Amino acid sequence: MLTHLLQKLNHKPPTTVLLRRKTTSAEYVASRNRDPTFEKLMDKYKNLFKVIAIQDLILGTTTNAAAPPAVSLDFLNRLSQRLHLNRGATHFLRKYPHIFNIFHHPIKLQPYCTLTETALKITQQEATAINATLPLVVTRLVRLLSMSVTKSLPLRAIFKVFRELGLPDDFEESAILKKSDLFALVDSDNEPNTHLLKLVGDIPKGELVAVVDNWRVVECCKEDCGVDRNEILFSFKHSYPPGMKLKRNFKAKVKEWQQLRYVGPYEAVEIGKKRKNKIGMMEMEKRAVGIVHEFLSLTVEKMVEVEKISHFRKWFGIDLNVRDLFLDHPGIFYLSTKGYRHTVFLREAYERGCLIEPNPVYEAKRKLLDLVILGRRGLSRGQSEPTGVSQGEDGFTEEVKTDSDED
Repeated sequence: MLTHLLQKLNHKPPTTVLLRRKTTSAEYVASRNRDPTFEKLMDKYKNLFKVIAIQDLILGTTTNAAAPPAVSLDFLNRLSQRLHLNRGATHFLRKYPHIFNIFHHPIKLQPYCTLTETALKITQQEATAINATLPLVVTRLVRLLSMSVTKSLPLRAIFKVFRELGLPDDFEESAILKKSDLFALVDSDNEPNTHLLKLVGDIPKGELVAVVDNWRVVECCKEDCGVDRNEILFSFKHSYPPGMKLKRNFKAKVKEWQQLRYVGPYEAVEIGKKRKNKIGMMEMEKRAVGIVHEFLSLTVEKMVEVEKISHFRKWFGIDLNVRDLFLDHPGIFYLSTKGYRHTVFLREAYERGCLIEPNPVYEAKRKLLDLVILGRRGLSRGQSEPTGVSQGEDGFTEEVKTDSDED
C-alpha cells in the first residue's frame, strides 16, 4: 500500500506544450492602430480613384476637335467589375453630376458620358502645373535612379508611379529623351522585352541630400532645440496615431533605433552583402526606412500604393517585406487599407488631413476631390447642371453619408 502511494506521488503528469501561433500578415494589418484623420481622408480618396480611372478613359478617346471626348455608357458598364463599380457605371456617374455629364449621342443613338466644363478645367489646370514643373520632374527622376543600387530602374515600374511623381504623360520624350546627358534607355540583360532607365550623368555627391537630413539640420538650428544634437544625427521625425499607447519597452526600442547609424538613400552599398547579426539587420531595416521615406517625399501627395512601391524593392536593395516595414514604424508611416488597396502616407507631411506644404499639382487634384465630396449637392430639384456651393474652412464640404454612397 505504501509503495503504491509513493509511486503516485512520484508520478509526474504529462506537460502541456503551448504552441504560440504566428501572427499572419492580414492579422498584423488588422491589429494596427487606426488614425481617424487618415481613415477619413481615404474614405474620400477611394471614390476619387474610381473617378480618375473613368476620367482617363474619357480623355483617352479620340474624337473630332469640335466635340469633347466621351465614352459610351455601355462600354463603362462592361468595365464595372474591373473599376470596382458594384452597382454599375451608370449609378456611379449619376452620383457625381459636377464631374460627369450623361447625354444621348445624336448620331450613335445611345447614352454617352463626358466631363463637365468644371472637371475639364481641373484636368487642364493639373496638366499646366505638371508642364510648368519639368525641371523638378527631371530632379525627381535623378533622385529616384540615384537610390537604385545599379543606378537604373525598369521603365514599367516608373510608369506605375508616374502620376504620383507628377510626371507628364509624355515624360519619355519631354524629360528622358531631351536629357540624354542624364538618362539613357537600355535593354535589360536579365529580362527580355524590358527597358531600363539608366542614370548616365555624373551627379555631384553634395547635390543629393535626403529630405530627412534637411529636417535634422533645421531641428538642430532651432534656438529652443531641447534634443542632444548627437542624438538627432540619425533620427527620423515621429508622430503617432491618437490614442496609441506607447509602452516603456516600445519607447526604449525606438530610442535605440533612432540613434542607430545607417547607410543613407543616396550612399553606395555593396550588392548582395547581408549581415546576419542583430545590429546588421537593424541597419538594413533603417536603410530601407530611409529609402521609402525619401521615395514618399518625392511624390506629389506624399502617399503611394504599397503594391506600386513593391516594384522598386529589389532595385533599391530592400530585402524586407515593405508592408511590414510600414507597420513596424507607425510613427513615420501610416498604412490604410480602404478602397481595394493598401496605401501608405508619410505622416510628417500631413496635418489635419491636408499637405503641410502643398504644390500646384496637389492643389488641382484637391479640387477634383472637392467635387467628389460634393456629390449631388448644389443641384436644385429637377436641375441637371451643378451650381456653386460654398466650402468649409478646411477646404472641404462635409460629406453626408447616404445608403448609395458605397459602390
